[in-house]
Amino acid sequence: MFHDFPSPSILRLDTDLEKYYTYVQYAAYNGEIIEDYPGDEPYPSCLICGKNADGEPIHSVWAYNEKNQRAILITVYRPNQTRWINWRTRRTL
Repeated sequence: MFHDFPSPSILRLDTDLEKYYTYVQYAAYNGEIIEDYPGDEPYPSCLICGKNADGEPIHSVWAYNEKNQRAILITVYRPNQTRWINWRTRRTL
């Protein structure tokens, strides 16, 4: 469901941004959904935990537009170890 990402060439991103997007896309393709947000508006979304090519954890939030069958990148961040257990479970504070 969340693996139909638009091509960076279609988005016409500059070279640095295109490289960054490729890293994020790689992490999402090879990652796993760790949180689901089916009630998000305007589209349901999820949090994916993946790793970049260097093995570093990356979290990315993707929304899914069912009408055009496209995933939309919402945000990307490096998870803080003090807030996550094994990068997949939120710690209770």
